[in-house]
Amino acid sequence: MGNQAPVPGVQVALSTASVFPERAPDAFETAARLGYDGIEIMVTADPVSQDADVLRRLSEYHSLPVLAVHAPNLLITQRVWGRDPWLKLERSRELAEALGAGVVVVHPPFRWQREYARNFESGLRQMGGETAVKFAVENLYPLRPGGTEVAAYAPHWNPVELDCDHVTLDLSHSAVSGSDALAMAGQLGGRLAHVHMGDGSMPGLPDEHLVPGRGSQPCAELLGRLVPAGYRGVVVLEVDTHRAVSFAERQQDLAESLEFTRRHLTAGGAPQLAVMPPGSGSPDRR
Repeated sequence: MGNQAPVPGVQVALSTASVFPERAPDAFETAARLGYDGIEIMVTADPVSQDADVLRRLSEYHSLPVLAVHAPNLLITQRVWGRDPWLKLERSRELAEALGAGVVVVHPPFRWQREYARNFESGLRQMGGETAVKFAVENLYPLRPGGTEVAAYAPHWNPVELDCDHVTLDLSHSAVSGSDALAMAGQLGGRLAHVHMGDGSMPGLPDEHLVPGRGSQPCAELLGRLVPAGYRGVVVLEVDTHRAVSFAERQQDLAESLEFTRRHLTAGGAPQLAVMPPGSGSPDRR
């Protein structure tokens, strides 16, 4: 597998979630060894993922910047930094600012978080106006138990439908929702601020986060269109390696993920993303 040089204008980072069940320090070591441009911190119950001083020391030791912070919005992180969702975002922003990261990845509210959901779009815009950090809302997916669609997120699982300034496009999540990731990127236009690169094989759960190129998503096509479209955000490898049978296999998966991403980012000559005008609707509108 050939080594790919960094891509001018687009940094490729490794999510700390990609080394689970290893921890944040292991992610820094792996990313530095393999030649990633930086790190995205997934804030979890791991104290290191919440500690700006420790993370700064890791960043300096490995000469690897923290480029993004993922707020603790997952079901398994509901108790991290308390139960107040706005406080979680404030603390995520503070962590990002302390580390020099430009993006906080945010999930849409769960439907049962009614007050938070009601004020989500306006509140997020207000918070975004108080900082240089971009709050980038990530696309999720509907749930379909027994074939019946259940809306688990509000105001919507798809940020194409939301009035928010910045969006994270996750290709594993687009697989789960059965969405056209290229169409979503085109509709988002300049709102596309962050990309989670991973793959998925089919609509519906599980959310696979496969090594890009091992599923059905247009990973190569999207990567090839980002630079011509003027994208200058970060591409983060958020892949699931917890089933790797050895350390060497995990390292190989993450090396392959980096090589795939840089190779297709530099493919060149790909058509630009077709940006749809406001109000054109979404292919996922249900």
